[in-house]
Amino acid sequence: MAQQWGTHERTHLALMLALTFSTGVVDAVGYLGLDRVFTGNMTGNVVILGMALLGADDLPVVGPVIALICFMAGAAIGGRMLRPVPAGWTRLSTTAFGGVGALLLAAAVVLFSAGPREDQTVQWIVTGMLGLAMGAQAATARHISVKDVTTVVVTSTLAGLAADSVFGGGKGQPWARRAGAVALIGLGAIVGAAAVHADRAIGLLVSSAIVIAVAVWGQVVTGGPVPEARVEA
Repeated sequence: MAQQWGTHERTHLALMLALTFSTGVVDAVGYLGLDRVFTGNMTGNVVILGMALLGADDLPVVGPVIALICFMAGAAIGGRMLRPVPAGWTRLSTTAFGGVGALLLAAAVVLFSAGPREDQTVQWIVTGMLGLAMGAQAATARHISVKDVTTVVVTSTLAGLAADSVFGGGKGQPWARRAGAVALIGLGAIVGAAAVHADRAIGLLVSSAIVIAVAVWGQVVTGGPVPEARVEA
């Protein structure tokens, strides 16, 4: 059983890293293609909103507010949905990630349908859809609880990487997963930026495919009954 659970943990790590890459793609599409809005990294939105309220550099206000509200709504829905089950991957995790993938796909369809000259309302609708999806993803990833990989932000991961390094006096750390999370969200941003040059919806299609693949693979490998060691009394 311990060996099986160790295999599950490694699978969970790989799947959460894949979602981290996907978030980089989505945030690049949001920032470059939806009027400088982050839909996964809420820290960035709070900073943009704070500067925008003082009129700095004509920064957006409505978009970041929509993203923040919808992200919190998505996280609340995910948290309530998963609260009855123990930590780890369950069938509800698969359902939640499947919903995230479906939302990303729907957002891509909206952008495809609107074309390159959509009005501001379409951008706000897509921003809300992406915020809702990223909030649900973050809550689900949090419930699965893979150390140092939240899938939506890497600030704390960077802090741990530096603080626990030999330069910070540390003697050992899971540097591979930490460095991998940072590298993958950056690589995802590169892919998302490249997609925006062709069509913003392409980036969302890529992210949707990744999330759906994660949901399916997680269900196939670890989505059965929760191992006894993880079940709370």
